[in-house]
Amino acid sequence: MLHQPIRKLALIAACAVAGVSPLLAGEPVAPRDAFAQTASPAAIAEYQRRLAEYQQARAEFDQQAGAYWKAIADKRRIRNAKRRDRQPIGLDDYVLEQPPVYTGPKRPVNPEPEPEGEPRERKYIPVVADLLKAAQEHFQWSPQRPANDIDFKRAYARFAASSGLTREQAVRVYSFETGGNGRHDSQSGFKGNRAISTAIGYNQLLTTNTVELLAEQGPLFIRLLGERVAQTSGPARGAMEHKLTVLKKMVAIARSVPDDWSAHEKIGNTEQGWAMHAMVLDIDVGPMLQTHKLLTSVLFARAKGYTRPLSAAELEMMNLTGDGTGFDMVTMPQEMRDQVPTANFFQRGGYERNPVAVRHNTVAKLLAVTDARMDSLSSLPGAKELAAAF
Repeated sequence: MLHQPIRKLALIAACAVAGVSPLLAGEPVAPRDAFAQTASPAAIAEYQRRLAEYQQARAEFDQQAGAYWKAIADKRRIRNAKRRDRQPIGLDDYVLEQPPVYTGPKRPVNPEPEPEGEPRERKYIPVVADLLKAAQEHFQWSPQRPANDIDFKRAYARFAASSGLTREQAVRVYSFETGGNGRHDSQSGFKGNRAISTAIGYNQLLTTNTVELLAEQGPLFIRLLGERVAQTSGPARGAMEHKLTVLKKMVAIARSVPDDWSAHEKIGNTEQGWAMHAMVLDIDVGPMLQTHKLLTSVLFARAKGYTRPLSAAELEMMNLTGDGTGFDMVTMPQEMRDQVPTANFFQRGGYERNPVAVRHNTVAKLLAVTDARMDSLSSLPGAKELAAAF
């Protein structure tokens, strides 16, 4: 985060709100519309003509796109039903055309001033400091942080290996998720001084992921932490017992609602959920959460009868898109992957906001670019440290 002198920062912030340059601060500012000129009738008529052309072209495109994405959803339902009935899935069960792309005229600029709408309020995304504060306020507890990040990597490697993750899976997914140098408290990218996501750690868990894992794996985490408490003595024993008490409370909260994403997301968006997310930073429970974020996908595939070890790229597909959707890609025969568009595994809005899936628009290309990125990032110091920890 950038630090600036407070007076300068306040000046810049005030100017940003006022819509003027900091260089002009203190100067008289003309009213917003003082220099606005009324557009000529000819300009207005031309604008209305071009706007009508744009609206017609856009309506035609939206109709075409709507039919395409309906076909995507229909095919997905067919595949899910076939998979439940253990029926073979072939190329006919996918939409093989790429999504339509709008190529019509752009929306014209109105020559007359338009009334400004109400500014949209941004949802605040908590950062690590918010998680720590919430943990203190709601549970009177602070996560046990490592003396340095290599200690956390060693704890993660020990737990991941003992749970069945391979070094290749853990290191390559870590590299992809964190850019090859992530820390245990690395948070998804910032815009200015604002976080863009609650994703934190080696596998970039969201608050909702943490709540969901506490709900689904909480009894296991409690048992494992209880075993560590029993092996601890001296002054550290009291802190471990308190941590176990806090973990039990968090698990009880997570399990107090239906086991579905929306219910867990609702908790994750509260300060209580932020406090629960602080467990990702704890050197005892954090590695459990990080490991099970990936292990649940491995176990999901195994439960579906998929016995071949998942490659790191395949595991990342399940990590990114969800187990069911990712499994659809993972189980696809190699000869089909070049022909099936990535659009088959997205909702329309998610696809259009995902430039990687749009650019690398078949399953084969998406897996290949993921592998290539993992290759390049696995050579960075953080990834090498994690590999050595195994």
